[in-house]
Amino acid sequence: MSDQPFLSLAGKVALVTGASRGIGRAIARRLAAAGAAVVVHYGSNAEAAEKVVAEITSAGGRALAFPARLDDPAAVRGFWDRLHPLLHATFADGGLDILVNNAGVSVRKTIAEVTEADLDRVLQVNLKAPFLLIQGALPHLRDGGRIINISSMGTRAAYPRMAAYAPSKAGLEALTLLLAADLGPRGITVNAVLPGATATDMNHDARDPITSRAIAATVALRRVGQPDDVADIVLLLASEQGRWITGQRIDASGGQRI
Repeated sequence: MSDQPFLSLAGKVALVTGASRGIGRAIARRLAAAGAAVVVHYGSNAEAAEKVVAEITSAGGRALAFPARLDDPAAVRGFWDRLHPLLHATFADGGLDILVNNAGVSVRKTIAEVTEADLDRVLQVNLKAPFLLIQGALPHLRDGGRIINISSMGTRAAYPRMAAYAPSKAGLEALTLLLAADLGPRGITVNAVLPGATATDMNHDARDPITSRAIAATVALRRVGQPDDVADIVLLLASEQGRWITGQRIDASGGQRI
């Protein structure tokens, strides 16, 4: 039997986008606790990202913060040109084992209310940026690696005020499926995780004491989600124990609106 602990990521290097807060922060902390060296990507809040790095390093882990605005096409195009030398200097050979596309933006509007600018921004951050980050990562992603895309259970249940958000995440799920087939010969797994209502600063209703109770009534497990609930699923997919799971849409909602 192996002496490695269950769900160990020892020796792995992970990049988590949008990792300065919420679900991304929880994922970064969980992967680091399992032994991975983690790149904590952030868009604008350097202080929050450095706090996550400090939390990881104070617990004995390895992490670095990396800024890039995913709503800026030029920043996305230059992402790997900037990151790869930093990986090489900080984490040995500059390779990557785990890419978690978590960063996202939400516009709570019906189709009649969504502006073209709203749609462009949501599609840029939620779909185009992950597409280009994956494309740029492929030369650096080691065989046997993991790509995990954070989607939303809003792609399987009708929420009219997600008129821009849900289609952007549905596109990310379609990308997940075709990449699983494309990258399978390299032993790279590609999966999507679909959180439901999760108590983060991006989801005020799930944090509010009154509205969260109403939401919990629609969840089979009778509570709203917490960031760690999602992070634990990502850890499984990132680990050796998740090696036989690919091309899947994994619901992480506690059974919301089933």
